[in-house]
Amino acid sequence: MANLDYPYHFDGRGRTASTGDNAHIRDLIEQVLFTAPGERVNRPDFGSGLMQLVFAPNSDELAAATQFLVQGALQQWLGDLIEVEAVEVLNEDSTLRVTVQYSVRRTDERQTAQFTRGGGL
Repeated sequence: MANLDYPYHFDGRGRTASTGDNAHIRDLIEQVLFTAPGERVNRPDFGSGLMQLVFAPNSDELAAATQFLVQGALQQWLGDLIEVEAVEVLNEDSTLRVTVQYSVRRTDERQTAQFTRGGGL
């Protein structure tokens, strides 16, 4: 099944780009991770607030809290599509690196996705 690709763009034929199911789920995870609560007008609770932590001081407590924050947001917004198995969040300098291990509920297929964002983005 084809889904809209994220970020929105056009394909080589000038049509809206589409993607397969696994890539679409990865796109959805990226949207949850890097959308700040309050950013979406009709869904003010959507997102994880993860980007606020890019400039926070590093500590073991912050890393643990961030992992719980991310896992909770993914369960809340994508719990019907995926089962989150592990989340690893690394905050180095002004770069945030998130690795999510999950299984797709419909196919029971295990996936790992890594996302990186810099402080200036």
